[in-house]
Amino acid sequence: MPLQITGALGDPDLIRLPWETPLADWPQQYLVDLPRGISRHVVRFARLSGKVYAIKEISERYAKREYQLLWDLARLDAPAVAPVAYVTGREDDLDAALITRHLQYSLPYRAVMSGTLRPDTLNRLLDALAVLLVRLHLNGFYWGDCSLSNTLFRRDAGAFAAYLVDAETGEMHPMISEGQRLGDIDVAHTNIFGEMLDLEAGGLLHPSIDPMDTAEDIVTRYHRLWDEITQSEIIEEVDWHRVEQRIRRLNLLGFDVAEMMVRRKVGTGRLIVRPKVVDAGHHQRRLLRLTGLDVEENQARRLLNDLDGFRVAKGLRHEEEAIVAHRWLAEVFQPTVAAIPAELRGKLEPAQLFHEILDHRWYLSERAGADVGLAAAVTSYVENVLVHKPDERALLPEEPGELPPPPDEPDKPGELAPPPEEPARQGR
Repeated sequence: MPLQITGALGDPDLIRLPWETPLADWPQQYLVDLPRGISRHVVRFARLSGKVYAIKEISERYAKREYQLLWDLARLDAPAVAPVAYVTGREDDLDAALITRHLQYSLPYRAVMSGTLRPDTLNRLLDALAVLLVRLHLNGFYWGDCSLSNTLFRRDAGAFAAYLVDAETGEMHPMISEGQRLGDIDVAHTNIFGEMLDLEAGGLLHPSIDPMDTAEDIVTRYHRLWDEITQSEIIEEVDWHRVEQRIRRLNLLGFDVAEMMVRRKVGTGRLIVRPKVVDAGHHQRRLLRLTGLDVEENQARRLLNDLDGFRVAKGLRHEEEAIVAHRWLAEVFQPTVAAIPAELRGKLEPAQLFHEILDHRWYLSERAGADVGLAAAVTSYVENVLVHKPDERALLPEEPGELPPPPDEPDKPGELAPPPEEPARQGR
């Protein structure tokens, strides 16, 4: 059987990789060293035309299956790595290979947790994993092997966003059953407990973090979020403001209510309200629609807060939202990012840079007792914060074997604690 690459190939050079050689023996000239989680399969990262691909050696059956599952998740806009292709017909009966696009600015849990992980940061990681599980289950996806090893974490403003990176054991259904859902959570509990014990044994876990408590905590967070999204709520007919409150709570959790199912309870004057269709990314979609910026959900929420503050500061309350957004983009966001020196601009994504500058402005303004303005905040942030940050863009070390360091926590001593979310200050 001749060599065959099936998929949406964006780079013709993929065919020129040494597929006749076992992945473990590929020459270093094709590879780039990046942090990766524990895997039962051989995984390598290849750099081609400035892009990075993750390549996993796996049997042909599972390569085809996982490729299809990742495409199904992509069509549902679920948080997962993007499939590129799968390779079959390799020489000497070598296993097939699955190719996915490496997720920039992401890190496996070991790179995030090793050494300096504090309990507050762990809470944000667990929240991100709970949201990922809920989103997958709402889409009818049974993971079958949920673990920290099969997840990538990416900065999302002051929190983290989690992405599925391994769908080998997954199943896609029109709707996930209660047994499948609870079974998935039980697997997650077992896997996470084992991974935390492994970190503890290796001296990589903060002494205040208990492996069993952590595993049980993720289950508790998942059930709390799932119940908030799916449970029915009985209300009086005249008490419709509670429906609005429910929607607002879901929005704050990162979900949007696309449809509400309302039915009258027999023999009473009360209604039962249940969100029927929910989707993630309420703020993300609004920002994308208004500005074209495609960012993470918490980043979008923060940028929209600043946009709304700009609207008030400029006296544009009665102007169309799209016009205000265009002005904010041209007068605030783009000039702020452009003010960062070119050699430092690649350390963080533009949206994360802007978010951290807003945090820095808040901090300086609180200390000064008055708004210091955006220009002064940019200068101070560059000189006192950004120059000391590691490069989080997982693009590629200059020398083979050189690994990018794990990111600093946003609220370590010497950096800035994130302020409470509030409308941006007037005056720029």
